[in-house]
Amino acid sequence: QVQLVESGGGLVQPGGSLRLSCAASGSIFGSTHMGWYRQAPGKQRELVAVITSVGSTKYADSVKGRFTITRDNAKNTVYLQMNSLKPEDTAVYYCNLFVGVYNYWGQGTQVTVSS
Repeated sequence: QVQLVESGGGLVQPGGSLRLSCAASGSIFGSTHMGWYRQAPGKQRELVAVITSVGSTKYADSVKGRFTITRDNAKNTVYLQMNSLKPEDTAVYYCNLFVGVYNYWGQGTQVTVSS
């Protein structure tokens, strides 16, 4: 069984920064993709950023240049550094791990950008 534990969400003013972390534990073998998705009230869940086990990354257009995804393979941990936050970044952020044919999700962490 794989578990994902997220941390780092909270309330921040526009223009501020937050760093999300997600640690994966359990039976994880082989190449993995780790990433972050978000879901705002009344909207569908959307991809924010994803990183492969060799460090290739992909970002949503809305966060390019502001967010950076990194990972520590030794710790099975993925990070999302969020800078220049905007009110429209407000959402629940979910960590995702894709390995083999299996997709795992964290419980979600709330990010609120407001003055």
